[in-house]
Amino acid sequence: MTTIVDPEDSPRPDDAVMDFGLDDLEARMIAIAQDGELSDEARRAQLLDALTTTRGAGRDRIRRAFEAGASGASVLAWQSELMDGLLRVLLTFALDYAYPSPNPTAGDRLALVALGGYGRGGLAPYSDIDLLFLIPYKRTARHEQVIEFILYLLWDLKLKVGQAIRSIDDCIRLSKDDYVIRTSLMEARFIYGEKDIFDDFRARFESEFLSGSWKDFVEGKLAERDKRHQRLGDSRYVLEPNIKEGKGGLRDLQTLFWIAKYVHGVDDVAALVDKRVLTKREARLFRRAEEFLVTLRCHLHYLSGRAEERLTFDLQPEIAARMGYTDHAGTSQVERFMKHYYLTAKDVGDLTRIFTAAILAEKESKPLLSLSRFGFQRKVEEDFVIDGGRLSARTASIFREKPVNLIRVFRIAQERDLDIHPRALRAITRNLDRINPRLRNHGEANAYFMEMLTDTRGPERILRLMNEAGVLGRFIPDFGRIVAQTQHDMYHVYTVDEHTIRALGILHGIESGALAEDHPLATRIIHKIVSRRVLYTALMLHDIAKGRGGSHSELGAEVAEELCPRLGLDEAETETVAWLVRHHLVFSAVAQKRDLNDPKTIEDFIAIVQSPERLRLLLVLTVADMRATGPSVFNAWKGNLMRQLYASAEKVMLGESFEEVAAAEIENIQARLRDALSDWSEEDIEAHFERGPRAYWLAFQPDELERHARMIREAEREKAPLTVAKRVVPELAITEVTIYTPDNAGLFSKIAGAIALSGATVVNARIVTLNNGMALDTFWIQDETGGPFDRGDKLARLSVQLEQVLGGRVSPMRELAPRRTLPTRTHVFRVPPRVLVDNNASRTNTVIEVNGRDRPGLLSDVTRALTEANLQISSAKIATYGERAVDVFYVRDVFGMKVERPEKLAVIREKLMAALQDPLEDEAGPDTGTPTEISS
Repeated sequence: MTTIVDPEDSPRPDDAVMDFGLDDLEARMIAIAQDGELSDEARRAQLLDALTTTRGAGRDRIRRAFEAGASGASVLAWQSELMDGLLRVLLTFALDYAYPSPNPTAGDRLALVALGGYGRGGLAPYSDIDLLFLIPYKRTARHEQVIEFILYLLWDLKLKVGQAIRSIDDCIRLSKDDYVIRTSLMEARFIYGEKDIFDDFRARFESEFLSGSWKDFVEGKLAERDKRHQRLGDSRYVLEPNIKEGKGGLRDLQTLFWIAKYVHGVDDVAALVDKRVLTKREARLFRRAEEFLVTLRCHLHYLSGRAEERLTFDLQPEIAARMGYTDHAGTSQVERFMKHYYLTAKDVGDLTRIFTAAILAEKESKPLLSLSRFGFQRKVEEDFVIDGGRLSARTASIFREKPVNLIRVFRIAQERDLDIHPRALRAITRNLDRINPRLRNHGEANAYFMEMLTDTRGPERILRLMNEAGVLGRFIPDFGRIVAQTQHDMYHVYTVDEHTIRALGILHGIESGALAEDHPLATRIIHKIVSRRVLYTALMLHDIAKGRGGSHSELGAEVAEELCPRLGLDEAETETVAWLVRHHLVFSAVAQKRDLNDPKTIEDFIAIVQSPERLRLLLVLTVADMRATGPSVFNAWKGNLMRQLYASAEKVMLGESFEEVAAAEIENIQARLRDALSDWSEEDIEAHFERGPRAYWLAFQPDELERHARMIREAEREKAPLTVAKRVVPELAITEVTIYTPDNAGLFSKIAGAIALSGATVVNARIVTLNNGMALDTFWIQDETGGPFDRGDKLARLSVQLEQVLGGRVSPMRELAPRRTLPTRTHVFRVPPRVLVDNNASRTNTVIEVNGRDRPGLLSDVTRALTEANLQISSAKIATYGERAVDVFYVRDVFGMKVERPEKLAVIREKLMAALQDPLEDEAGPDTGTPTEISS
């Protein structure tokens, strides 16, 4: 028999030792080997059955223990122990029974080594098995036989195996130029075989790599980390985070530990405390983060049945429930769970940022002639110095002795455009308890904060640094409540604190002119605003009350009324900040949900805004808020709507009545159109003017009106039953589709259905019935990415669908039925269908707002329901907020009047609720309450 050395004992979790029946497995495999009547094929089948049974039973035991409350760390250790046992039995069998050698040579020796997560003793339930077959010199025939035998059985067990066969020299040579290989080998763990080979390798590896230059390795690992972050979005706050590779995930913790291990030669986190790399508190933070992420990873693997590392929408609620989260204080269980995740990712970020830098700083200070050791630091005001190009504290005690320095240090860093030295950051972290009510009410501290918030250099960088250091949430406790606060939907891309800080950065971009091309109006009017302090403070506080239940706008205004005087704002400034927070959703809501050519819309909007200064403040705040919500939330089309609303409101505020503005505008538009149609006879021009009702001339730009006029004239000459014009408008990120055809009941629904069948999404629509009884309907459509629907094949398909649907040859209702199933990742979002009727928003129309889960054909279903209720659609506003569709229709009855009879309204609501019903929530009853607040 070959002499095999058992592996060294390794630390294991506190949970009970688990018996996997490995002794029984070994006995069974020996019996199979010694059964001389078995054919090779039968023997292999029985070996595989024995291994499969033992592995399956072991995995089931581990999973049951986990579901009964065992920790994720225990699962990883047990999984590693189970795999170690299987591999030991396999290697013993291969050497002693499959390919025995009475007198093996020194070159035939072999050590089986674990690498990667498995090497750390942390094997996740469905992770790959990374193995190194370590040999002393070159491969021999016996090596090939034994290794092939083991690998084929592992593959038959359906294991994903990453394997390498290398000599000690190979390992050393490859490690010199490849940091990934070097890192893997740094955590290599002996499993079974000839341990002296492993010991020789370990001694050479440590001698050549762990006792000399560390700088290249550290820089290489940090560069590797940065590339990984970029590949995965470079944010901790993505909707479906990768908990292993993403920013703030397990790999970042591992990177921190790899660097510490490489530089200091430690094997566990506790040793970093002894080395004074981490404090006890920081080591606890490391362990808590690791424990949470490891447990979360086990849930992900078990729920998905594979090595899933992405926390997808469909898994988030189930994992939240399994980890014991519940609904609380207006926040759902999944939102509380995701907040914990983002806080953990933030903690990981703090550790990797501050303490990786601390390792570098400590090592850089060791050379004999280090300037900082001899006091060659440049003094910056009292208490602070510049050390190595970074702002640092003169002594660690300055934050405890003078707590105002906890705020002042960030102000100085902002003024001088400096990073803060890691030693100073660590001292700040250790003194966070000094940020108490006394400091919060300290006049100087609040003055520093307001200077940072309103600095013309922009506040984004320094506020993010304050937030990551834990200072911002302590200094403004209401802000601390929104740190890592998330909303479980597809619309809000970032946590509330990250969104707020990004919005402030965008506001600075508008003010500095950097975003003038994207936001020309906001860039122009921001310099007319009287109080920058009001604008920046309001944006800082606009979402401060999210996650508390109720209207975050109203609750946020109350926070502003209490906080602003503390920050040094006077009574008038405080009132305006509170007003902006209370109404920060109004501008976008009116622009996207109301008919901007209806005088009542402008009147109602002005009644809220009241002054040109507030109009300017609200416009700029809204642009920054929407732009910071997510990459695709603000687009050129929404910007155009907001500019239109601003222009109308400003003119009326400056003394013109809407009717005067409209009459003058129509006269001007028709004069310009007359010039554009100079090739027409006066008779034809007048006839065309008579076709258009008053609202038509205000609904479109002059160039659009000219295109309509020429399209209509051509259609009338040819007596065409259907005319379709398509135009891509890149600057608005839309494709404009204009349809001229005889008006009839249900036309809007049919067109919407045809558009849905072509794969496009309607983002807005304008419906006009001309005085000659023809419909001139314009739809603005986009593709699935939020860009213009502009591919030639797609536009051709759209033309065919319109012809077939309007010709009665295709039924959108029937064709769209198979497409109504929602993607499995998004089916978890619950969007209760709601119908809101407003008879005060317009003097001539009833305004109906519908809310429901977006899906293919929803607009067609809703407009068909309006047609079945005998309603005429005057205009429509179409909007989508992630998974939620919010569509607004201006409607009249068959007599051209508002719909006011309660009985009729009840019928309309019933039909719309049926059309809105989510196919995944058939049991949900009608809900006509206040819709969930849509905010940016």
